[in-house]
Amino acid sequence: MATASTLDLDYVRSQFPGLDRGWTFFDNAGGSQILKGAVERINTFLYEKNVQIGGSYEVSQAAAAALYEARTAAMHLVNASRPEEIVFGNSTTALMQNLARAMHSQLSPGDEIVITVSDHESNIGPWDRLQERGIILKIWPLNKESLTLDLADLAPLMRERTKLVCVTHCSNILGSINPIREIADFVHARGAKICVDAVAYAPHRAVDVQAFDVDYYVFSLYKTYGPHYALMYGKYDLLLELDTLYHYFYGRDKVPGKLEPGNPNYELAFSTCGIVDYLTTLGEQAGETGSTRAKIEAAYGAITAQENALTERLLTYLRSRNDCRIIGQSLNRDSQRVPTIAFRFDGREAADLCKAMDAEKIAMRFGDFHSRRLAEYLGLTDHGGMLRVSMVHYNTIEEVDRFTTALDRILSGEAGLAKAS
Repeated sequence: MATASTLDLDYVRSQFPGLDRGWTFFDNAGGSQILKGAVERINTFLYEKNVQIGGSYEVSQAAAAALYEARTAAMHLVNASRPEEIVFGNSTTALMQNLARAMHSQLSPGDEIVITVSDHESNIGPWDRLQERGIILKIWPLNKESLTLDLADLAPLMRERTKLVCVTHCSNILGSINPIREIADFVHARGAKICVDAVAYAPHRAVDVQAFDVDYYVFSLYKTYGPHYALMYGKYDLLLELDTLYHYFYGRDKVPGKLEPGNPNYELAFSTCGIVDYLTTLGEQAGETGSTRAKIEAAYGAITAQENALTERLLTYLRSRNDCRIIGQSLNRDSQRVPTIAFRFDGREAADLCKAMDAEKIAMRFGDFHSRRLAEYLGLTDHGGMLRVSMVHYNTIEEVDRFTTALDRILSGEAGLAKAS
């Protein structure tokens, strides 16, 4: 297990130019800062290969090679079995909507899809809309006591006509990691497939779709150190079965192109290479000398150690206040919590506290974070919802301490903030 000392924070922060602007970014679940290497890859494509693929001439061939290189980098990033299992798209929301459309021929009125109340709307809305076609939607409830998903609550929802279970790998409010392999085994044993939203997980832990045995797995690059773009992994045989979303002459076997109508954004896809370059460098700094995949795993070991320190620092402070409610687990047991931490203060308006922090040049967020159904389910929509601090490995203990010092000052009224009536 890598330790925090294997992460060279000076090097790490030098790779994110946006960190030099004087802000502390604690809104990384809304979007991380972008890597210099990712931007350089975008520029390289636009300056050197900015043509349509499919031509016989040299530059077009280079563009096609760059797109394949991007899929290969993404393959290493998620440990897919082949580059063709990677589908690029505008966002996680768009990819989920595309997946739902591409499954139309596989679904008939009376078929059932299970969603969870704890997911981001990206992995609820596309399936909810299928009710217009006679698909039955069932909701896997969150245990309000443990704030976990219990397979005992999923079991009675699954029947012969259950086709798909949609679940988040990590809640962007609760911050806790769901046991995806255990859920996948349970779902597959009952003849259904699983679709996982990994947006809140992928920035923090190594993704291994083969070890998870997931059928579809989606996350956003702009929350994983890249540009505003996203990728979906799908098992190759399952991608073959999906309907084409492209022109009629894109047959069912044209994977993954048939799922990327109008073609992917080549330059943004190519940025994935910059993300993988960065992670392999971190892995090498942690002492790993093996394969690209081994270096990625070592990098995330070091990332996890750094983020565990950040998580504990903030949770310790929040636990010390008798006017604060942490939403989710208040302890990070066995690294099962990512540094995405939502909380509320008694009688305080979340918007007021968040805006007071703006003056400190500390970027955070308030509200329901597009997980509105979870916020409603837990009764957390009043007083402007929740405050959320979402950190990643380039954040520092000093930034956490600066935040808590400022929060103490704001809560004590020194910033002129009055309690909500």
